[in-house]
Amino acid sequence: MKEEFMRAAIAESQRGMDNNEGGPFGAVIVKEGKIIGRGNNRVTSDNDPTAHAEVTAIRDACSQLENFDLHGCEIYTSCEPCPMCLAAIYWSRIDTIYYANTKKDAADIHFDDAFFYEELEKPADKRSIPMKQMMRAEAIEVFQAWANKEDKIPY
Repeated sequence: MKEEFMRAAIAESQRGMDNNEGGPFGAVIVKEGKIIGRGNNRVTSDNDPTAHAEVTAIRDACSQLENFDLHGCEIYTSCEPCPMCLAAIYWSRIDTIYYANTKKDAADIHFDDAFFYEELEKPADKRSIPMKQMMRAEAIEVFQAWANKEDKIPY
């Protein structure tokens, strides 16, 4: 059964690539043995650098379930997730990740995420994009209001 889902993810990667929607990446999300979300890389067609296959599959699955929590789901992706997609998978609470190609395979065709992994390891003041904190005193008031908000939906 798992092979069927991985084949579906690979088919998504092929379809998206054939339609010139983005890079050769695809993903499906499965819950209780059924595909509930599909995605392929749509970075160039959507002009959205976050429209990676895993992210588009997560968006589709959440829309189908009308829920932001994908606990109880598995993701099948045609390639080992990049740092952004891995974070999105963790945020969505997916239980298991199955992947086909490795990050080295991706790097071999010029989708190299090594820079991002290296940047994340650096202290904020040593990263290539400067980070400068400002106006914390005003912003913290909103955090405090959230902490005290009685009708919030935690996630």
